[in-house]
Order: sequence, then C-alpha cells, then structure tokens
Amino acid sequence: MPGVAQTSVDEMLRDASAAAESGVGGLILFGIPDTKDEEGSGAWDEYGAVQQGIRALEREFPDLVVIADVCMCEYTSHGHCGILRDGTVDNDATLPLLARASVSLAQAGADIVAPSDMMDGRVAAIRAALDTAGHSDTAILSYAAKYASAFYGPFREAAESTPKTGDRRGYQMDPANGAEALREVTLDLDEGADAILVKPAGPYLDIVRRVKETTGYPVGAYQVSGEYAMLLAAAERGWLDRDRAMMESLIGIRRAGADFILTYFATAAARLIRRGWE
Repeated sequence: MPGVAQTSVDEMLRDASAAAESGVGGLILFGIPDTKDEEGSGAWDEYGAVQQGIRALEREFPDLVVIADVCMCEYTSHGHCGILRDGTVDNDATLPLLARASVSLAQAGADIVAPSDMMDGRVAAIRAALDTAGHSDTAILSYAAKYASAFYGPFREAAESTPKTGDRRGYQMDPANGAEALREVTLDLDEGADAILVKPAGPYLDIVRRVKETTGYPVGAYQVSGEYAMLLAAAERGWLDRDRAMMESLIGIRRAGADFILTYFATAAARLIRRGWE
C-alpha cells in the first residue's frame, strides 16, 4: 500500500501528530508481535506494541479517540482469527482469548475495543470481561458485518496475517448474503455492542444503509486496504484525480449512512476539508 507501512511507537506518534493537526478525531491500532504462537498470546502482552502505542497516545494526544482492534490473526502463527482444532477455528475456545486481549487493551487505556474476529458470542464475552475488570466505560465497536472480501489483500500483506492454510470464509460473511449482516448486527447489539462497523465500505453501502435504518445505532464503515490501493493505483497511472476520487468515495460512504469512516485517507481527507475543499 503506497504511503502505508509497519511502524514503531515513536514513528506512530509522528503520524498521530499529523492526523491530530489535520482534524482527524481518532486512530485505530493493529499490532505485529516480535514472535507468534498457536494461541496468539502476544495479543494480551502488557508490553505489546499496541499496548505501548495506546499508552503513548493517551499521554501525548489525550483528545484523540483510541480504538484497539481485537483479533488473533495478527498474533497467531497460523494466521487465523482464533484457536485452530484439526484445521478448523474453534469458536468457543477463542472467546476467552478475545476477552483477555480486550481487558489488556482497556487497561492500557484504549477508549474503544473493536473485535474483528467474527466469532459468535464474542461481544458478550468481551463485555462481561471488561465489566468484571472495572472497565465498564470502555466501549465495544463490533465488526458485526465483516465480509469474506477480496479487498483485504494489501492489509494482510502489511500486517503479516494471511492464513497459512485455508481461508476465513467459514467465519466471515458471504458477500452475496445481505440478510445475514442484519442478523449478526442484531445479535451483537443484544450482547452489548455500542456501535457497529461494516467492512468493506464501498462494495457494501447497501449494508451500511440497512444497518443504520434498522438499528439507529452508531454505524461506521471501514474503507479497507484494497479500496484505498486501487484508487491510488489508478491515480498514479493518471486515470483518476486522486483527491476528487478520494473525496467522492468518502462522501458516498457518508451519504449511505455511516456516522464515521475508518480510512487510510483520513489525514489527507481531513487536510483537504480544512482547506475548504468543495
């Protein structure tokens, strides 16, 4: 992904400073541990990259909303989002690990934890663990409508999280099935989710609209790495005006009903808006 790279905590603070100065309201953090294992224990390491990053952001930029992604795929040696049993992800065995990681991230100072694993029952497990640990004010942003998409490729390469075997279609959603998204969203809200995320954004604007109109809850949309990369690639070839295409894509997501947008264009778009882009 042009302009996107793995970063250290000190480099991340420079990126955060640029984002804050541009008017970006918050950041979401993903981590890559020094070593990975079968259960993804780096996800709850007190001195893990994300935990260190959260503490640094809370210290240097207290007004930025800090969101911490919760998933095992970046931390497991096999690259799947949960514990593997005979080549298949064990949903129930994964829940305590997601809860443990969420508590660790909340203790570091995350304002919001964002489970992206798509395990059934994870929101209830995380909410109970957070409340028990004294973090009842930590919000949960659930990737409730996360599709098994071809648009994640650049991120998986950057985050070193591509599954070593198989794929994630067993627990992520079928792109052809819109009704399933509403069922997943309803279940997560019933379990205690405070807001919902739809991922990817551009190909699923109908889902953004349906979730917003059906629930009335805060709904975000994640303009993922593939969406970002293909717009940049076209702009680099002179096929598109980068700024106009970027802003048009973001306006379309907002118009569909998204209350907030996660995008790799955040700082660039915020700068344009501050300059009075029309």
